[in-house]
Amino acid sequence: MMLPMMIIMLTVLLIIATYTDLRWSRIPNWLTFPAMGLGILTHIWIGGLGDALFSLAGLGVGMGLFVLPYVCKAIGAGDVKLMAAIGSMVGPSGALSIALLSVLAGGVYALSAMTYQWGLAGTSKKLTFSAYGAFVTGGLAWSGDIQLPFKLRYGLAIAAGTLLFLGGIQPFGG
Repeated sequence: MMLPMMIIMLTVLLIIATYTDLRWSRIPNWLTFPAMGLGILTHIWIGGLGDALFSLAGLGVGMGLFVLPYVCKAIGAGDVKLMAAIGSMVGPSGALSIALLSVLAGGVYALSAMTYQWGLAGTSKKLTFSAYGAFVTGGLAWSGDIQLPFKLRYGLAIAAGTLLFLGGIQPFGG
């Protein structure tokens, strides 16, 4: 069970991160680094050294799970740092749950954006041809035809995943 103080901190973090990501396509360091520190310090205050290690493990899991998508240029560095900050507040199993929920929310977000841009029939056609092309070439081909003309903001998916977690959907515990 998360303390109300942690829920408030997470909510404020998510509101500001979502706003800055939607407005400027950035999640700034002035937000994420202090949030990481606040998560660690709050855990030290609540439970001492043991909780500090719990917080650091969550930070590491949150960051570690999003480093590969960052390296592949699928998400930005701010998204990685946001997940690390969230992990510092919810711990390792919470970070794992939120990462999974964020990926699922991101998939729904991407499909919704494609459907908005091309309609249901156009999106289905583009995804079918892309999947077929990847299958025929053994995964060596990927269709540039499914590139959206605008950039998706993954901070929104992370916020959705975190809110689902806070709402009680916790596949790996909390």
